[in-house]
Amino acid sequence: MERSAGSSRHRRRRVRPFLGGAVAVVAAGALGVTGLVGTAQAADVNVAKNAGFESGLANWTCSGGSGTTVSSPVHGGASALRATPAGQDNARCTQTVAVKPGSTYTLSSWVQGGYAYLGATGTGTTDVSTWSPASSSWTQLRTSFTTGPSTTSVTVYMHGWYGQAAYVADDVQVTGPDGGGGTDPEPTIPGAPAGLAVGTTTSSSIALTWNAVSGATGYTVYRGGTKATTSTGTSATVTGLAADTAYQFSVSATNAAGESVKSATVSGRTAKVSDPGPGPETSVPKHAVTGYWQNFDNGAAVQKLSDVPAHYDIIAVSFADATATPGAVTFNLDSAGLDGYTVDQFKADIRAKQAAGKNVIISVGGEKGSVAVNSDASATAFADSVYALIQEYGFNGVDIDLENGLNSTYMTKALRSLSSKAGSGLVITMAPQTIDMQSTSGEYFRTALNIKDILTVVNMQYYNSGSMLGCDGKVYSQGSVDFLTALACIQLEGGLAPSQVGLGVPASTRGAGSGYVAPSVVNAALDCLAKGTSCGSFKPSRTYPDIRGAMTWSTNWDATAGNAWSNAVGPHVHGLP
Repeated sequence: MERSAGSSRHRRRRVRPFLGGAVAVVAAGALGVTGLVGTAQAADVNVAKNAGFESGLANWTCSGGSGTTVSSPVHGGASALRATPAGQDNARCTQTVAVKPGSTYTLSSWVQGGYAYLGATGTGTTDVSTWSPASSSWTQLRTSFTTGPSTTSVTVYMHGWYGQAAYVADDVQVTGPDGGGGTDPEPTIPGAPAGLAVGTTTSSSIALTWNAVSGATGYTVYRGGTKATTSTGTSATVTGLAADTAYQFSVSATNAAGESVKSATVSGRTAKVSDPGPGPETSVPKHAVTGYWQNFDNGAAVQKLSDVPAHYDIIAVSFADATATPGAVTFNLDSAGLDGYTVDQFKADIRAKQAAGKNVIISVGGEKGSVAVNSDASATAFADSVYALIQEYGFNGVDIDLENGLNSTYMTKALRSLSSKAGSGLVITMAPQTIDMQSTSGEYFRTALNIKDILTVVNMQYYNSGSMLGCDGKVYSQGSVDFLTALACIQLEGGLAPSQVGLGVPASTRGAGSGYVAPSVVNAALDCLAKGTSCGSFKPSRTYPDIRGAMTWSTNWDATAGNAWSNAVGPHVHGLP
């Protein structure tokens, strides 16, 4: 979902380049250049500087401010590069390295996330490139080049692709003869961490924080002298503890050179077990309308929750914010941007909506979201933190709108853990992009199928997409009845129940970069799927009377357009058979 008015990361899909000649390649993981197997000499070094992005973006230049460093996900060390394509900028990050003339180098990079390209220019011979499609796990890109007889420097680069998700890159290698620039110095064993302190405690977990240690790429947490968990940042949560019990903790710093001595020990005690009481009542109608409510001002109408029309059955509060703990989220009401809307008013409005039979859920992700759930620890942190928000604000559930990659294994664990905490009334919605639901092998589709027994609805975003395949194998362009029906058919025939499929569309032409359809088109698509009427050229082989309904981005953009979308689509959805 988009935070900026009338703009989008997802432009019309471009024909992907034929990868030959000097095509650039973006890495979403780690980049490297090393000597060819069998030809590397003892003097070969990695001539790339700050290859693991442990010093931020030092030695690297990223186009249009597209790059930043993140602590998760990382392939090695404590940091990685994350670069986001936007508009006509493909998020190209470069470094010029010193090389030796007439020498062979191997270029490699670990990548993750969106489409990733890796290459080298100015080699003096044949420039090279390689690429990788979107991936939720680390993939190594690798190629090689030979420098010309007078070449003393080469530019290596990574970039993504237009309209695609951000890529992550880490551990760059450009290995071959030293061209006079040397390499990064070998690490030394870091010092012991200071400032170890106990934070939030529950009946089964204790959160810890400590000060960063220069040169450290990771940390090991000990409980009573036994290794409990590891972290790439300066915080961790130790789980699986007994209630109302005291524990002793210490932490050490690590890097490639080894492990430091342990820090001073601190003591923490878990909380007593208490009955949190029943969660909020949940009642999602057979046919439902979902709307995203913006917790920020991007030019759309500024709303309080009480302003959201009654046509909306599920209101997704956008968005939760990532914390320093991988996987964990929090929520910060933008009172200043929402004309002084207070937390107390917000909570009261949630209760009022629920009293009227509506569901208010917290959405995680969005266009600029950076939440990553890719390990057991981050899955636990996600479930624990979302449940804490449910308890604090009274949310009915959670919406998964991660547009920068999703790991089905760990997101499944996170959502099942959350469900076990919140109970059977938990509302779980998802808002994947069209490309995420083209195949049941995709991570988003896998997640939906993995949690089918607790999943409420998948409201795929039928916009900012370009053209896509329908379930009949034909190509359909966005903005038509056929695009909605033929792509919905993939989910309906791919394992989801009709009650778990909704059509996600913009509320107005300003709500997305492309793909807006009139409310009448949405209604026609719903009739086609539910009743077999009002279809375009594509007509499904059977009908799906239980199809859940429709979703829009956003209630704010709907209000900006006089609530034309909800006034037309709301009654139609509620009138389906």
